[in-house]
Amino acid sequence: MNAQEFFLKAQTSAELAVRFDTSNQFAAALFYYEEAASNLRYASEHVDNEELAETWRTKAVEYHDRSKSIEAQLQAMSRSTSQSEDLQHLQRCRFLLNQALDADEAGLKDDAVELYTQAVELSIEAKKLTKDPDQQKKIGVLQTQALERAEELKGIPKPSVTSKASTASSPSSVTNKQFSTSTASSPEKSHASLHRGFSAHLKIVGSDSYTDEEKLVLLATSRINAREYVPFMSIDLKEKFQYAIPFSDKDGPLALSPKQKMAFDKWARPRDYCEDPVMVLGNVDPYSIKQTIVSDCSFVASLAISALYERRFKKRLITSIIYPKNRLKEPVYNPFGKYMIKLHINGVPRKVIIDDSLPMGRHGELLCSYSTNRNELWISLLEKAYMKVMGGYNFPGSNSNIDLHALTGWIPERKSILPNEKDFNSSALFDMLLMHIKDGNVLATVATGELSELEAERAGLVPTHAYAVLDVKKVNGVRLMKLKNPWSHLRWRGNYSELDTVHWTREMKDALDFNPDSAAMFDNGVFWIDYESILRFYDVFYLNWDPQMFKYTYCIHQSWKAGTGPVKDAYNIGENPQFRLEVGSGEGTVWILLTRHITNIQDFKDNREFITVLVYKTEGKRVYYPYDPEPFIDGVRINSPHYLCKINLSPTSARKYTLVVSQYEKMHTINYTLRAYATCPFKLDQIKNPYLHSEVVRGQWTGSSAGGCGNHPATYLLNPRYQVVLESVHSNNKILLDLKGPKQYQMGLDLISHDSNSSNVRKRSSGVYRSGFVAFEVEDLPPGKYDIVPSTFLPAQEGPFILTFKSSCPFKLGKIQ
Repeated sequence: MNAQEFFLKAQTSAELAVRFDTSNQFAAALFYYEEAASNLRYASEHVDNEELAETWRTKAVEYHDRSKSIEAQLQAMSRSTSQSEDLQHLQRCRFLLNQALDADEAGLKDDAVELYTQAVELSIEAKKLTKDPDQQKKIGVLQTQALERAEELKGIPKPSVTSKASTASSPSSVTNKQFSTSTASSPEKSHASLHRGFSAHLKIVGSDSYTDEEKLVLLATSRINAREYVPFMSIDLKEKFQYAIPFSDKDGPLALSPKQKMAFDKWARPRDYCEDPVMVLGNVDPYSIKQTIVSDCSFVASLAISALYERRFKKRLITSIIYPKNRLKEPVYNPFGKYMIKLHINGVPRKVIIDDSLPMGRHGELLCSYSTNRNELWISLLEKAYMKVMGGYNFPGSNSNIDLHALTGWIPERKSILPNEKDFNSSALFDMLLMHIKDGNVLATVATGELSELEAERAGLVPTHAYAVLDVKKVNGVRLMKLKNPWSHLRWRGNYSELDTVHWTREMKDALDFNPDSAAMFDNGVFWIDYESILRFYDVFYLNWDPQMFKYTYCIHQSWKAGTGPVKDAYNIGENPQFRLEVGSGEGTVWILLTRHITNIQDFKDNREFITVLVYKTEGKRVYYPYDPEPFIDGVRINSPHYLCKINLSPTSARKYTLVVSQYEKMHTINYTLRAYATCPFKLDQIKNPYLHSEVVRGQWTGSSAGGCGNHPATYLLNPRYQVVLESVHSNNKILLDLKGPKQYQMGLDLISHDSNSSNVRKRSSGVYRSGFVAFEVEDLPPGKYDIVPSTFLPAQEGPFILTFKSSCPFKLGKIQ
């Protein structure tokens, strides 16, 4: 065989080795790694290109080293069960002691004493069960440390003589050093019980306490898929993570998907399939994340870019939501099997409790997403928590806007790729991504649309599939993106793929630090692709923005009843939820995020609620007609739980706006959160309904009573006429009249006041006659009698009408003709 044939055999063996390795089938992986290494060595001896030969030799060494590592791992796994149990006893004692030390360092004396006492009790029991003398000795040291520190906190003096083991590592000497900079205050005091801001740096511009109505909304949407997920509050930081026996979730095991059920063998805890579990091995690694048979590509892509951000910018993001933690705020493996995950769901961070049981197949493979780094748990546990909220592993799929917001609380935005539309600026979109991804302001994924089977095969892409955007580059005018397939295999086959022999110049390889030949040897699902191909094959970018770009925030949680207002917003939005936004002077930016709360997986699968936010320059006053005045921002109604609206302010911009929540069709009651982020101070308030009193009358224009407008004085006086008496001692009364009638007629309203002190009659009109619906609001009315005349524009236009009278004060309404 020639060099190329040896290389192809090596490539096949390497792919099989990786597949068996990542599915924990170590014996098969060991065989194929050695096969791959052997064939690469042969190939390197028969190739004329020395650079390529050296690359193959290096890769052969890597495969050989991995085979030796697996061999050692198999030997370690063959150790006796008693050794593993002894180690587990030690780990549980150590975990409890570390929890006690953390509470001690935080100044939580009572909690620390309780945890130290539990550590002592567990150590006594563990020493009885442990057979290994070395392990017994280590447990004894932990027991002494816990006992001495507990007694010190209780004020019990130390004995004059201590054992060598206890003085060698006395907890009091350790804690005195560790606690020298600690404060006596509880960490919970720095957290509001239920906070209106997702990020601690954001200033709350209004009251931080919730109204009773808001509490009811949050309570109603805490029950998701028949399970309770209460808002995450300060008291949850004191969650108990240690138990007498391994923790099992009271909600039971998660529902499996059909594919999982076909391969399922058992629920396994980390100790069942690896010897030394850890939460995170070093730093989180985006390249270690592997999706299996759960249909959550957007979630796995979200994990990848969150992990990349944490690694690149050295800021906790994805690891910050996992509990328990150590004193360095790092999530840790809990040998008792209980974890708490903080997810941003339905308007607020919520608490999700899980155990560490994971679905395992008949060949010892995990049937969920996992890390290719041995023994690492964070990927599988975060996925389990999210799948629990979503009703189980039989996940219908979502998008990365939703998933990333749940994981990080970052602000979701959707950018459709529409190259054939004249308003779509592809260059501006690329430049924006280039700048903000580099600066760490945004996390991005990109999703393919529908592709034919032939198109997908040729391109190496998966239809309707999410890919993590790992990097964006522009090299000599060439626009490129580095993407990751959550499957960790199957890559793009077009321009700038590892198969491309045209575009990979030496300069381009150096600029991107990329070797196509090396990449061709191992398909990890990561690839470069040119932006023009993105525009051709992909449908949408999902962006999630860092809230730290802003300084101020505020949110309001509300419920919109299904029967409030007309079914469609075609002609009347006066009864839609409306809010007054007032911003400070100068330049700035305000982003408005509308989030509809979802509580049922069926709603998630088949979301038919289309929502948006409309913005009007109406000085913060209520708006009644959707297009009079024209919206300043006319939001597009989308069937996503999140809709983002952006207001950019110049020094000459309006300072007061009206925000209107809108649906395409109001068929169901919806609960929602309206949240504003701003670079400048602002106020956001609901425009309250001042009309405490109302009455509805039904009438008709018929025969002579169809008198038309005031342009026809002879017949106008024959129109239906009503009289209202405002019963108030104040002169600042407000009334609202709305008139509904046949859409083919232009209609209007007149309000005629009779001044009791003179013969003057003052007439106010609703203005331009409108089709089908008229709203007429009058402020600062004194008490007294007023006539109301509904009319069509032309005489002899017959038909029914509905007149609604609303007032801020009590009134009496009657028909006078």
